[in-house]
Amino acid sequence: MLKKQNKNRMINVGLIGYGYWGPNIAKNLALNPKVNLKWICDKNVERIEKAKSIYASQVKYSYDYKEIINDPTLDAVAIAVETSSHYKLAKQALTMGKHIFVEKPFTSNVKEAIELNKIAKSSSLKIHVNHIMVYNSEINKIKELIDKNHIGDILYIDAMRMNLGQIRKDISAMWDLALHDLVVIDHLTEGKEPYFISALGEKFYNPKESVSFLTMRYPGFIAHIQSSWISPKKERKLVIVGSKKMIIFDDQKMDEKLSIYDKGVNVISGKNIEFGTYEVRTHEGDVWSPYIEKKDSLYVSLDSFIKAIQQDKQSRTGADQAIRIQRILERADKRMNK
Repeated sequence: MLKKQNKNRMINVGLIGYGYWGPNIAKNLALNPKVNLKWICDKNVERIEKAKSIYASQVKYSYDYKEIINDPTLDAVAIAVETSSHYKLAKQALTMGKHIFVEKPFTSNVKEAIELNKIAKSSSLKIHVNHIMVYNSEINKIKELIDKNHIGDILYIDAMRMNLGQIRKDISAMWDLALHDLVVIDHLTEGKEPYFISALGEKFYNPKESVSFLTMRYPGFIAHIQSSWISPKKERKLVIVGSKKMIIFDDQKMDEKLSIYDKGVNVISGKNIEFGTYEVRTHEGDVWSPYIEKKDSLYVSLDSFIKAIQQDKQSRTGADQAIRIQRILERADKRMNK
């Protein structure tokens, strides 16, 4: 039965999955004064023992996820397991009246995502997909600049997200890495979707693409996303070229990750580009990095989920956004190497 929420009431949360990303979720839940981290579940004995060494008797532990989902005192479940299990766990949690926080990608396909979204909405439950870049301070500064028209019209976006590993078996590098940049574009453009998609990729060491190159046409601009699990150097870079200014966001830098360039191209005479009766000149002005308060994106994402429950509002990164992103990824899969 769905509980009536009090805006100031502690939210009881159970975590399913304490593997690669689960410990980070547990830590940030435990740090949040609005949260009571009640359960940690994993089928691996060593992982549970590791969790016990950190949280001791503050938390209950289980090897069986059903024990968490069936707890009537629990308000929400955080799911941090392999993607292929997201749908099953999320559906059972929603059926038992639990709000859900789910690691990306939300589900293995759009059909599953749509079904879960319908279940949640029919029961007034919240789905929060951890599209963590939406909660990144630099990305939100970029959005502010775009919304205030400081960079002008977006001409093109170029994104690179590469590293050596973690090679996953359940999804491709595109679904794992390029998804982040698709989320960023969705966030910056208020949900615009591409009308043309081209994709190239290759399978190395696993049954799904380890390297992918995704090119898209959106209304008004083009975008390119490169993703790889087999790169010698970790790269997390986003370039946005506008008609007024240009932006580079380098997430691997320790400081001043965001640089704004007063650079561009001006047409100074004539209007007939087709027949060459015009002249263009480049201009180069200052480059600066705005001050941005450092915040932990995962903490902000989890806190946003908790606030959505307490205030009975939709998550900024709910199922609707996840469906848009996965619809693009499925279209890209169909266009792969064609």
